[in-house]
Amino acid sequence: MKNIDSFTHVRGESLFVDDLMIRQDALIGLCYDSPKAHGKIISVDYSKAEALEGVERIFTYKDVLGENQIGGIIPDEPLWAEDEVHFWGQPIAFIVAKTEAIAKKARALINIEIEELPVITTAKEAKEKGSFINAPRSFSLGNTNDSFSNCEYVFEGETFSNGQEHLYLETQGCYVVPQENGSIKITSSTQGPTQVQKTAAKVLGIPMHKVEVDVIRLGGGFGGKEDQATPWAVMAAVAVQHLNKPVKYMLNRHDDLRMTGKRHPYSSFFKIGLTKDLKIKAFEVEFLQNSGAAADLSPAIAERTLFHATNSYFVPNVKTTVYSCKTNLPPNTAFRGFGGPQGMFVIECAIAKAADEIGVDRKEIQEVNLLAENDEFSYGQIANEVQAKKSWFTAKEKFQLEKLEQEVSDFNDKNIHFKKGISLMPIAFGISFTNTPMNHARALIHIYQDGSVGVSTGAVEMGQSVNTKMLQVAQDVLGISADKVKLETTNTTRVANTSPSAASSTADLNGKAVEMACNSLIDRLKVVASKLLSSEEKNLSFKDDFVFNDDKKTDVTWNAVIAQAMLERVALSENAHYATPIIHFDKSKEKGHPFAYHVYGTAITIVTVDCLRGIYEIDAVKIVHDFGKSMNLGIDIGQVEGALAQGIGWMTMEEISYGKDGRLLSNALSTYKVPDIFSAPKIVETIPLETEGNDMAIQKSKAVGEPPLMYGIGAYFAIEQAVKAFNKNYKPRYHAPFTPEKVLMGLYEK
Repeated sequence: MKNIDSFTHVRGESLFVDDLMIRQDALIGLCYDSPKAHGKIISVDYSKAEALEGVERIFTYKDVLGENQIGGIIPDEPLWAEDEVHFWGQPIAFIVAKTEAIAKKARALINIEIEELPVITTAKEAKEKGSFINAPRSFSLGNTNDSFSNCEYVFEGETFSNGQEHLYLETQGCYVVPQENGSIKITSSTQGPTQVQKTAAKVLGIPMHKVEVDVIRLGGGFGGKEDQATPWAVMAAVAVQHLNKPVKYMLNRHDDLRMTGKRHPYSSFFKIGLTKDLKIKAFEVEFLQNSGAAADLSPAIAERTLFHATNSYFVPNVKTTVYSCKTNLPPNTAFRGFGGPQGMFVIECAIAKAADEIGVDRKEIQEVNLLAENDEFSYGQIANEVQAKKSWFTAKEKFQLEKLEQEVSDFNDKNIHFKKGISLMPIAFGISFTNTPMNHARALIHIYQDGSVGVSTGAVEMGQSVNTKMLQVAQDVLGISADKVKLETTNTTRVANTSPSAASSTADLNGKAVEMACNSLIDRLKVVASKLLSSEEKNLSFKDDFVFNDDKKTDVTWNAVIAQAMLERVALSENAHYATPIIHFDKSKEKGHPFAYHVYGTAITIVTVDCLRGIYEIDAVKIVHDFGKSMNLGIDIGQVEGALAQGIGWMTMEEISYGKDGRLLSNALSTYKVPDIFSAPKIVETIPLETEGNDMAIQKSKAVGEPPLMYGIGAYFAIEQAVKAFNKNYKPRYHAPFTPEKVLMGLYEK
């Protein structure tokens, strides 16, 4: 089945927040934000702005009737700054005007006086000054202290991976409308409808049932709209509460870039110990996470870094510690992979350093340390249904690795100014929210009198085609044609208390709920059909819009059964709740079984570096990926390709840059570069790994949103190999992204 949104997407007919017809009396909102990264607010003069014709009102923290707080995990983030500002771009006030042009003009008329305070922009500086979001966390296995002394080789090093801008096509936005009796309806571009509902209710000082949040679809999210869609919707909701008029707020691109958090930059310090036969015996890491000025989702992201610190390798002695460092940057947030890529990058750097120092190929160390069945992760989960070695050796065989390596070697021997590099990147990524209570979902299914079906879930469609998969599940279980099924918007009134669409778990959780609800309906309809056919229920099934008896098609249609069910007053609506079984995690012990399953895979990346200019091309990325039993291979391969491009961008060209004063320097698409068609790999080949799938995945089709992003890490090491082939004096710095500027300097360092 194709993506059910494709037709309307390419015709420009799909609806997003900005496409909604707004009421004639609707007003436009605009945020006034801090022009300094840290300081005490001495005074703010709104008088000129308020006097401007067309300005309805300017809202500040003083207008909050509930609690001026939007922090989720830790309540440390005010909706609007009160006495101090802690990052450049922190919201201070909300201008509501008749037009956007008037609001912008008013924003320029606001005068603020700030007594500046010291600014921290890096995690290292934050740690030195003891500036943290919360207490550090550590995972451990075995005993690293004793193990290093028994290692043949011990190496230490430092790595840095920068942040990454989400750059969703649709910026943050909302449209809020007053309803009767003090209720409001928020149409939001959010991955977390319940988070918007809960936070709005808290700030407005009203119960959650008076706040309805509706999500049509998002023009991309990547984690950037999991928590960070919330403040804009809540600001507009405060205005609506006071004015009793609709308010719309769509951030422009520059405001979005300046005021929102990114992927977390990490500075990390590792120590790795190996035996003579290259087995990793001990591994220690200290991760310094640049969290920004407030917690946001940083503690949860830090936790996932620990969960993925050993990637797809078994290490018997591990100690990993993460510090969430508080800086004066916008609060950094969820981004595809959610801390996992930052963790994996460090162990890949440690392996690369060990290989360089010992004088062996990096892949030799990777290969002998791959996970096997019943190996233990540092957090206590025992690995099962492990596909690490199978994906690795399948990639080597199917893509003829030896031949590829020979071609790279031959090319480098014949060329002076161009050099090729090749790398392997295995992945093992856990699927579930690591906060166990979040692993649940609901579905509401209505069968209408004419046989058509409405499906509501907590899944937010943001380009990953989750609606298509939900439709597939409903169609498959009910045995009806796809045109009979409609996927409704994601709405907190129809499906309440949802977890955000994140953690690659959306299809699994919501799909299982749809499956359960549809099965309950089928059980009822079999009773009706059994009377029509004078047959036992156990012999009946529904397929192709007909009832089948002992797998033989009867002349009783789906519609006939529904009509009879109506006459018999049979319930044709069902609400189902699914909670992932088995998983658990004890944070007091840092041990448990947090993941439903793992996704495995291996990528081979080949690059060519222009050694005169420092630029490079990704010649090919060849992937063997563990899809389980994919329920929609076209969609899943699309997810692999998109995630890969995003991972390559993070590792090679997407460079977030802040000044020492905390101001964002990479604040436009002229200064922040993302991969375009010219920087995408020339060849991307993805082969599904043959497996039995996993029962915890919907229809045994494994999650695919986040895991493939980590394949992009392979590009870093392929480029590095090419640089080494040109310059024998090159000393690796493990500082990502590996931009052309860094490549050029590496090519000619002495």
